[in-house]
Amino acid sequence: MNYDEIMVRYGELSTKGKNRKSFIDRLGSNVRNVLHDYSEVKVHPDHDRMHLTLNGADASGVMERLSHVFGIENYSPSVKVPLDQTAVDEQAIAMMAEQYEPGMTFKIDTRRSNHQFALSTYEMNDHLGGVLLNAFAGLQVKMKQPDITIRVEVRNNGIFLSSQTFEGAMGMPVGTAGKGMMMLSGGIDSPVAAYLAMKRGVQVEMVHFFSPPYTSQQALDKAMELTTKLTAYTGKIRFIQVPFTKIQEEVKDKVPEGYLMTVQRRMMLRLAVALAIQRHGLAIFNGESLGQVASQTMESMLAINDVTTMPILRPLVSMDKNEIIDIAKQIDTFDLSVLPFEDCCTIFAPPSPKTKPNLERTREFEKRIDVEGLMAEALAGVKMTDIKSGETFLNQQADVFAELL
Repeated sequence: MNYDEIMVRYGELSTKGKNRKSFIDRLGSNVRNVLHDYSEVKVHPDHDRMHLTLNGADASGVMERLSHVFGIENYSPSVKVPLDQTAVDEQAIAMMAEQYEPGMTFKIDTRRSNHQFALSTYEMNDHLGGVLLNAFAGLQVKMKQPDITIRVEVRNNGIFLSSQTFEGAMGMPVGTAGKGMMMLSGGIDSPVAAYLAMKRGVQVEMVHFFSPPYTSQQALDKAMELTTKLTAYTGKIRFIQVPFTKIQEEVKDKVPEGYLMTVQRRMMLRLAVALAIQRHGLAIFNGESLGQVASQTMESMLAINDVTTMPILRPLVSMDKNEIIDIAKQIDTFDLSVLPFEDCCTIFAPPSPKTKPNLERTREFEKRIDVEGLMAEALAGVKMTDIKSGETFLNQQADVFAELL
């Protein structure tokens, strides 16, 4: 069936009161970003629902994009007919014919913003129900949880009919909860944490630390490709790459082995906070899960968090690894995350890092390095890239990635 429009119904936005308009506007902007290469599609975010005029665009492709956009409860592809009852009847019969099997139940659900049309809401329900009962033997009316619902919207510019409803991603529109900096490694956890942050409306900017020549271009490309996967939920994401080689070399040279990881993570957090302040971020997000590795004990978190008063949010803190892996597979980041390209979190890793680092000793060991000078040099070398959905960063290593996958 050739559809003319997709009707989008909002999720939690219905509870937002005076903020509702700004939430709807943000959702409209996110939908446009996700559909950036569908220039013919026009997005109209109204108070109670959003209408996407397709203008000939492929409905299935547009709906696949919509399925990832947070803030959408569900959506329905619709066919537009003239303000003519015969046209409505014919279209309703055609829609039913595509889905009907003997013994199925149905109902008609009419909404009418055009009060000049001849039939009222009740009259349209009654009339169209009779048309379908006459056209299909064995069809039965059922008002609660029918097999098929034919929805009819009578507007000034035509009448829109739909018979299928698809579930949306729910959550809140990305950007309505403010901006946060996501500390993105190349592993399984941080992309999942970013996904969960975005689901609650956070606009995330990815902060990725790279340490050439110890980390490869492939590792950097992998992190950027993971970001591309996540743009499915918002349309675009800023990727911030921070040079970390000199800091890691200094820490390795001057800090006792057991505290290498703790001091290194403190420097990462300082840099992420500095970028958040520059970029008007409100919090730092990471992929830590309590007790999963040595740096994710409460003692380690205490020693690392000591460098800032900015909130450090951990969406995965209570999840076990299998739960995290399940979400990674669901959002299609798992296969990329397990590619064997080392990031800077794994290089120089000591065989026996402190799982319960002492805070005072951590501070003393850290005094052996030039914290301010190293930070200034790293921040001066930062590179930012705006990544849009559909981009790829695997061109240089396409054959290598294909073989590994």
